[in-house]
This record gives sequence, C-alpha cells and structure tokens, in this order.
Amino acid sequence: MAKAKAPARGMVYLVGAGPGDVGLLTLRGAEVLGQAQVVVYDALINPELLRLVPAGAEIVFGGKRSSDHAMPQDELNRLLVQHAEAGKTVVRLKGGDPYIFGRGGEEAQELADAGVPFEVVPGVSAISAVPNYAGIPITHRDHCSSFTVITGHENPEKGGDSVDWASVAATQGTTIVLMGVKRIREIAAELVRHGRSAKTPVALVHWGTTSRQKTLTGTLANIADRVVETGFTAPAVIVIGEVVNLRAPLNWFESRPLFGKRVVVTRTREQAGQLARRLAALSADVLEIPTIKILPTDRPTDVADVLLELNSYDWLIFTSPNGVTMFFEYFFKAFEDLRDIGGVKIAAVGPATAAKLRELHLKVDLMPEEYVAPKIAGALAKYESIDNLKLLLLRAEVANRELPEALEALGGIVDDIACYRTVPETEDPHGVAARMLESGADWITFTSSSTVENFHARFPLPALREKFPGLKLASIGPETSKTIAALGLQPDVEAKPHTIDGLVAAMIKAETGRPARKKA
Repeated sequence: MAKAKAPARGMVYLVGAGPGDVGLLTLRGAEVLGQAQVVVYDALINPELLRLVPAGAEIVFGGKRSSDHAMPQDELNRLLVQHAEAGKTVVRLKGGDPYIFGRGGEEAQELADAGVPFEVVPGVSAISAVPNYAGIPITHRDHCSSFTVITGHENPEKGGDSVDWASVAATQGTTIVLMGVKRIREIAAELVRHGRSAKTPVALVHWGTTSRQKTLTGTLANIADRVVETGFTAPAVIVIGEVVNLRAPLNWFESRPLFGKRVVVTRTREQAGQLARRLAALSADVLEIPTIKILPTDRPTDVADVLLELNSYDWLIFTSPNGVTMFFEYFFKAFEDLRDIGGVKIAAVGPATAAKLRELHLKVDLMPEEYVAPKIAGALAKYESIDNLKLLLLRAEVANRELPEALEALGGIVDDIACYRTVPETEDPHGVAARMLESGADWITFTSSSTVENFHARFPLPALREKFPGLKLASIGPETSKTIAALGLQPDVEAKPHTIDGLVAAMIKAETGRPARKKA
C-alpha cells in the first residue's frame, strides 16, 4: 500500500502591523494578510486590519498586554509551528515592527529550529510614528542629532535593571521609552540622579497614531505626579528631550477637526470605504457597522422584460450607485455591447450615481441639483417636456413612491423597476458593534432611509440615544431625515449638498462652528 503523502510545509509571515493607524501597514503586510489561512494577532493591533483577511480564515487572539497574556509565548510558538506543518499560510500580526521589542526574534528562532519557512515583514515602529503624530520630531538640527531607545518593561527573569542610566542621561539627544508608564517615576528619578536637568520636557503619548491618542506633557520633575493626577495609563510612548517643546506648532494630527470623535458608518461594507477614509483623514475614530447588504432583486424577470424593450424608453433614471451596478450586471448578461443601450437619455440622482455611470463611459444628460422627488421631476420637465415620454426608473425593491408619482403627474409614462434589494447586515466578526454598545459614539451617519431602518431594527435608536445622551445623528438628505423623524428623533445635521462631502462638511461645522475647508 502506498504511503499517504505528507502535506507540504506551510509558511509563516511575521508581519509588523504598525503602531495603530491602519494606513501605516506596509503594502507587503497587506498582501500577505490577503493570502492568510490563519492569523494570530496581538492586543494592540487595530481590528480594522482583520478586514483584509480572506473570509473563512482562522483568526486567533494571541493577547500580550503587559502581564495579561491570553496565550503564553511557548504555546503561541507551538501554534505557529503546528499550523505551518499542516501546510497552512500563517500570519503572525504584531504591533509596530516584529524585531523591535516585539519578541519577533524569539518567534523567528522557534520557527527556524523547527525547520519552518518564514518571512519577516517589517512594520512602521512606534518609536518614530507615535512622536510624529503628537507633533514631536525625535531629531532636529536645532535641538539634537541622535536618539536613544530603551524599554521600561524588561524581562523579569533577568533580575535587576540593565539600563545604563548614566550613559542615557549623558546623551544629548532624545530619549524614547517604550512600555514605561508604570515606571515613569523611577525612570525620571534615575535620569535626574545621573545628571539630566529636572526641567527637561517630557511627553507621554497614549494610543498614538489613532483617534484615541492622548498626549500628556510635563518635565522630569513633575511628569510622574501628572500621570497620577490625570489617571494616564498604558499603552504609551514616552519622549524625553527638548524636541517636546516643538509640539505646539507641529501638532498636525490632534488639530484636525474630528480628532477624538467616534463616528459610526452604516453603509454597506463595499461602500463604507469612501466615507470611512474621509473621516479617518480628519482624525475621527471610525467604526464601520454596515446595516445593509445589497442583493439582486427577487423579481429578475421584471428586469429581463425591460431589457427586451430598452430601445422604447426615452429616459433611464438611476437614483443610486447600487442601481447602476446591479442594472448593468443584468444588462451585460443579456448584451455584449454597451451600444445596445440605444439612444436613451440618462438621469442620475447625485454625484456618486453620476460618477458610477461615467465609469462605464456613459454620458449623464441630467443630474438634478437637489435630490428630492419634486425637484428631480421638475429638473426633468425643465430639460424637456416629459408628457407622454417613457421613463424607466431603476432602483431598490422597497422605495418611496413620491418620485414616480411626481413624474406621472407631469405626464410621464413610468416603469418603476427594482433591480436590487437591501437586506439587513447583522454580522459583527470583529466586535465593532460590541465596542459601540459598550462605550458609545459621538456620531452615527446615515446615507439612506434603509440604513436608518436597519440600524434601528438592530440597535433601537431612541434607547441608544438615551443611553448615550451625547450621541448625534447625521443625515445625508431629506428622505433619510424623514425616516429618522418617523422614530421620534431629529437629525443633528443634514448634508447640503446631499452628498458624502456634504455630510462630512456638516459634521465639521457642527463640531467646530466653522465651515469645512474645501478639498484641494
């Protein structure tokens, strides 16, 4: 009998995830995450990075927060080896850089000893990134030309303190301390005892590079007392040196208009990225909690019927990018050539819908300036008389009847065809919804009536607002606001214009009292 073939050895990637901001993950890191079959991640990893992992991959929490280890290091090492020996592609996702105070060297040694192939993907280190996001350059020609990095949390089995405090204190450059919040009083005292001025500026940066970032400043003389007084906690990077005084004019990240504001995005997973990126660029803490999924219509024969008589229509009217995407999926199953759309005119409700049509190299003949039913109908009538014109309205299965009725009142012959449907999204694979329910949010953004209805079905809005009185609601337009009003609530802001950019601008104005700066 032939011997069973042993599985080919897998591969382990030790990937540096960076210090927290998802945008600081390297391209190589994103590439290998997208190929992973198993991911073992640490506590300080931004959970948004797990969205890059393929569906069906096994995701394991490896812990590692100070003395609270979800999984002992020896067990974790064995786990990596076992999955690789089973032929799997494994990503060990570590904060910062794997080889900088991250025990990546130990894990690599274990893999090498076991004969498991591995690759180390360097990451952006908190050593430089965190001071940067706090407005502190760690070197500056007018202040210092070197920096020293030490750990404030040494291996307890070593016994004693191996840091040469006299040498560190004598160094004229910046001193960076990682994992040292609990020992800040001892660290400050050692530096002063060995000759560093008690007036030396100090900054502690908590959850650096994320919108949860907090920065505490002081001097070696008073920083320990300030930590106690403010209840400042780990994780944090400590920066010691004259460069701390440059923070005020260089503090680019914390000065953004939505810094520290937690904003919930309720769009579909596929569409959330555009809004999430705009908010993250303003230093918001973005929680993506999709409330709807877009699926093909339950009535595909209706779409098939209109495709057969497409050339009989005078206008195609699209009210959302979803309608464009789903309609043309059906269209290209029936036709091979875009020219088969004929000489029909096209109307798009909103710039995002128009942009989706332009991606197909289709000319948009009309885009109403306002996105409410009477204005849309009025804009069409102003373009040309629609009396006895045949209009094909392509949108969701459940949609307000105001628009077709307004078009019919002007004499149009309207076929209102559903080319997609929205269904509730209830999955929370990375615990984002649980995080919102535990500690609340500053804003919830709604970009359609269906996002309001499905969010409310899952998280009753009046109760949520009662639990978190500071919670504000942002609506993209009048139809969405009507749905919010039907729950006995009012949106705190309504976008004008009724676009993603308008929604963000309205939130900025509400938070700062100033209009949003125009994008370059």
